Amino acid sequence: MSPTPAPTSVPSSAPTSTPTPVKSPPGGPPIDALWYQGVSLGIVALAASAALAFAHQATGPAIADAAARDMAASLAQVLPQDFADNDLLADTLSLKVEGASPLTVYQARRAAQVRGVIFPVLAKGYAGPIHIVMGVDRDGRLLGVRITRHTETPGLGDKIEVAKHPWVHDFAGKALGTPPATRWAVKKDGGDFDQFAGATITPRAVVNAVRGGLELFATHRAAMLGEDTPLATAGKEQTP
Repeated sequence: MSPTPAPTSVPSSAPTSTPTPVKSPPGGPPIDALWYQGVSLGIVALAASAALAFAHQATGPAIADAAARDMAASLAQVLPQDFADNDLLADTLSLKVEGASPLTVYQARRAAQVRGVIFPVLAKGYAGPIHIVMGVDRDGRLLGVRITRHTETPGLGDKIEVAKHPWVHDFAGKALGTPPATRWAVKKDGGDFDQFAGATITPRAVVNAVRGGLELFATHRAAMLGEDTPLATAGKEQTP
C-alpha cells in the first residue's frame, strides 16, 4: 500500500488587501504633526485665557480703588477748603435728564445740610471728548472747575489742566448772568474768557460745556439739591 501524498496548498486567487498609508498633504508636515500642533495651540490659548482672567481678578479691585481715589481728589479740588464734611463719593443721587443718560450728582454737605453739588459735564474738544467736573453752590455760583480727562494737544490745548496753567481757576465765582450770557465765551468770540495762543477750540469747548452745566443746574436745581425726590434717585436710603 503506497503512502498518501501530503496535501499541497494551492495559492488563493483572491487578492490580498493591504492597508493604504495615510498620505500627508502635498508639501506639508505629516498628519500626526498637524494634530500635535493643533492640540498644543489649544492648550496655550486656554492657559493664556486663564492667566488673563486671574490677572483681571487680582488687579480689578486695585484699579477700582485707584479710580475712586482719583475721583475723590477731583471732587475735593472743586470745593473751597472746609466747604463740606461728608463722604462725597458715598453721598450721591442719580438725576434723570431727558434725552441723556442718568447723571451722577455728588452732594456737598456740612452739618448734614446740602451746601452745593458736584457733577460731570462733557465737552467736545479739538482732539476728542473733554471730561469735566464742576462744583456749584445752592445759588448757582461756580465753586470750581477741573478737567479730569482729555486728549488735547500737548503744549497747546492741555493748558486746560490746572497742573499746566491757572486758566481753569477763572471759572470760580461765575454764574449765569455773571458775566451776562453774551459774555460767556472766549475773548476771540467777544466773551470774557481767555483763549490759548494757537488753541481756541479747546477753551471754547470748555467754556460752552461749563455754561451748559450751569443751565442744567438752574433747570434741575431742586432735584440736584435733593429737594425734589421724584426726579432724582438717592444713592443711599432715605429716612422717613
